[in-house]
Amino acid sequence: MDVYLINVLVIGLLLLIVTLGSGLIERLPISFALIYLIVGIFMGSYGFNLIQIRPDAVFLQRLTEFVVLVSLFSCGLKMNRKLRSGGWRSTVRLIGFLMPISIFAIAAIGHWFLEMEWGPAILLGGILAPTDPVLASEVQLAHTEDQDELRFGLTSEGGLNDALAFPFVYFGIHWLEKGSNWDSWFQEWVAVDLLWAIAAGMVMGVVVAKVIIWVDVKIQNYSPVDEAMEDFVAIGIILLTYSLTEFVNGYGFLAVFVAGMVAHRTYDNPEKPHNQLELTERIEKLLEVATILILGSLLRWERIWDYAEQAFLVGGGYFL
Repeated sequence: MDVYLINVLVIGLLLLIVTLGSGLIERLPISFALIYLIVGIFMGSYGFNLIQIRPDAVFLQRLTEFVVLVSLFSCGLKMNRKLRSGGWRSTVRLIGFLMPISIFAIAAIGHWFLEMEWGPAILLGGILAPTDPVLASEVQLAHTEDQDELRFGLTSEGGLNDALAFPFVYFGIHWLEKGSNWDSWFQEWVAVDLLWAIAAGMVMGVVVAKVIIWVDVKIQNYSPVDEAMEDFVAIGIILLTYSLTEFVNGYGFLAVFVAGMVAHRTYDNPEKPHNQLELTERIEKLLEVATILILGSLLRWERIWDYAEQAFLVGGGYFL
C-alpha cells in the first residue's frame, strides 16, 4: 500500500479529530502539541514507520524558526495596551526578573551538578529559559479585546522572551569560542549582542512595518487588491522585517513582535489587523501540526534514556 496515501489519511484524520474535539481537548490537562507529538512517535520508526522524512538540521532550524516568527507576529497583533510601564508590569516582572533567575538557576545546576563549564551552562539556561509562544497559545490572549492580566502577561512575555534571551545565548557562545578571558570579548558582547541588537530589533520592527503598511494603504487607495490575497501582507511584513533586521545584526524575533504591535496600531481600518491575526493563527496552527509530527517521528529513545537523569534534574529545577 502507498505510504504517502496512508500519511495523508492519518494526517487528515488527526486534523479532523482535533478540530471536532477541540472543545473537549481544551478542558483536558494536555495541549494539542502533546497529541501531535504522540501521533508523530507512533508514525515514526518506533511505531508504524509511516513518516520516513529525515530532514537535516538546517531544514528543521528554518521550519521551527518560521513557525515561531508567525507566532511572534500574532502575539504582537494581540497587544492591546499602550506602552506605559504600569500596563506592562507583569511583563517586566517575567522578563526582567523571572527569566534571568531561570537562566542562572539552570546554569548553576549545569555547572555544579552536571559538571559543565560556566559558558555551556549559561548557554543551556539561555536556550531553555524562554517559554514557547507557539505551544503556549492555548493560554494566551484570545483576541485584542481580552483584558485578562494573566493572559496578557503570558502573551507579551512569550513575544519578547525569545529575543531577550539571545544575549545570554551569545554570552555562552562567546565563552565557548574565546574562553573565560572576558577582556577579549565582553565589551563586544555588551555593545553588539546586548545594546545594539535589541535597539536595532525595536527600531527595525517599527520602521519596516510602518513603511509596508504605508505602501499597502497607498496602493489600495489607488487600486484595491484581491480580497483573498490582501491579508498576506502580514506574511510580507514578517519576512521583510526579520530578514532586514538580521542584515543589520539586530534581533529579528524582537523586530517581528514589535512589527505586530505596530500593525495593530497603524491601520485605520480595525478589520485589517483582525483579519491578519486570523490568518497568522491559522498558518501557525497548521505549521505546528506539521512540525510537531516531524519532531515526534525523529525522537530516539536511546538518546533520551542516556540523558534521562540529567533531563529530570533540569526539568525538576524548572518546576521548583
